[in-house]
Amino acid sequence: MHYGSRRKFLKTASAAAAALAISRRAPAFAAGSTPTGTVSVWGTFRNQRHAALGSLEWGQPRQVAADAIQLDTSATRQEILGFGAAITEASAYVLSRMSEAERAPVMHDLFAADAMALNVCRTCIGSSDYATKAYTYDESSEPDPELKKFSIDHDKEFYLPMLREARKANPEMFLFSSPWSPPGWMKPNNSMIGGAMRKLSFDPYARYFVKFLEAYKAEGVDINAVTVQNESDAEQEGHMPACLWAQEQEMEFAARFLGPAIRKAGLNAKIWLLDHNYSLWGRAIDELSDPSVYDAVDGIAWHGYVGEPTAMTRVHEAFPAKNAYWTEGGPDINQPDYQTDYTRWANEFNGILNNWARSITAWNVALDEKGRPDIGPFSCGGVITIDNASHKITTSGQYWAFAHYSKHIKRGARVFATNALGDMGKGSDVSHSGFRNPDGSYVVVLANKGAERRAQLLMGSQALGVDLPADSVQTLHWS
Repeated sequence: MHYGSRRKFLKTASAAAAALAISRRAPAFAAGSTPTGTVSVWGTFRNQRHAALGSLEWGQPRQVAADAIQLDTSATRQEILGFGAAITEASAYVLSRMSEAERAPVMHDLFAADAMALNVCRTCIGSSDYATKAYTYDESSEPDPELKKFSIDHDKEFYLPMLREARKANPEMFLFSSPWSPPGWMKPNNSMIGGAMRKLSFDPYARYFVKFLEAYKAEGVDINAVTVQNESDAEQEGHMPACLWAQEQEMEFAARFLGPAIRKAGLNAKIWLLDHNYSLWGRAIDELSDPSVYDAVDGIAWHGYVGEPTAMTRVHEAFPAKNAYWTEGGPDINQPDYQTDYTRWANEFNGILNNWARSITAWNVALDEKGRPDIGPFSCGGVITIDNASHKITTSGQYWAFAHYSKHIKRGARVFATNALGDMGKGSDVSHSGFRNPDGSYVVVLANKGAERRAQLLMGSQALGVDLPADSVQTLHWS
């Protein structure tokens, strides 16, 4: 449910008044379009995985349920960029170990427009914690401000080839890139592991970003956006590549160094700030409050590990012209529900999309059966798992949650309001989100984390009844 939508709706009509109006055929719910056509339904629950469940028909309601969900297609929100996952060096490694014949159907399934259609993917500028080793593009024991030792040769073995294959599978791929640490010589601790950024390194680091963008472009991999730092407020206790950025340092670097360097080089890469948790929404507002920062950046990158997605709405309300992107979150390979937590992820995705995010990008798109390669302290799993010995593919619950969005919601779709009455509102076991595609078709995703129940959707003067199995995700798609 959109932030504040229930309160707004209840100010205009009570459930009883709405039911009376519908019974008299008055247009109490006629916000937006009146639906036509058959509604196709896909579901994931029990032994079904994004399975076609048949079709439903809109009709004139005899009464309005107290917990109905109003689809207000006139209340349009953000434009969708897409869905995807991080193609880390670790992901590229496990994909590269497959033969071309084994890998081709996997790449098609993940990225092709007629399959999963993942099209907003993340890469790493140097190594993250999900890599075969810790490395940057300027490995030097001494300061190298002229970047004479800069090289992306490490990435040419399997990382760049896998990125090229992904973009070949989906030519509309939007790639954004994040550093976990600058070269050690740019930091006071002279190491990629932990520590903070040195202000004197701002100029060479801006040129480092530009050289990365130019070198990748020369290899046939255009990068469309960059974040200043992955998790800018986390040092990770020295367990992995990381770098602290004080708020004022991130602001100065973006506005006075990185933005001008990218423009001077004639590149079009966007700049996103923060790349960290909802709980830092105050920092995001402070950063965008500076006019020079506001002019330099496209928006804010968000992680969902701490805080609530309503933080994105707070920032949107303060700066409605700036975009929000959800850039990291993934399953734990050691959790018993790794393959079946699709409802948890769909519920989270609904919250993200109902709070102004233009995209959702999961963490590693692929890892092995132990959640590796991994040089850090976490036990993440991939959107898919590729067994080291057999190369058998195992899909995660997150994979099946994504299918309900990425297979139906197209780039350029607009989110619209889905307003809940009664116990379908805040705190309900049922979450929902709605979209209108560029071709005019509509998509609604329903996630039910509770017991089996029935939902009623209202659109214009029409209603639709939907049975929601326990622990289920359903996508409804109609013209």
